[in-house]
Amino acid sequence: MPNPNLKNRVVPNSAVDKVLYNKLKEYSKETGIPLSKLLDKAIELFLKSAKK
Repeated sequence: MPNPNLKNRVVPNSAVDKVLYNKLKEYSKETGIPLSKLLDKAIELFLKSAKK
């Protein structure tokens, strides 16, 4: 069920590697950058590299 409070975002339901998730979570904690923004950037970079 979509979250009606989110206008420009979606909540993906996906499983990820525990080690990668913990590293990303720790990086988020160290930098103060929210996980959602880090995931946005990671997806953006992946899609750019996949086009090459």
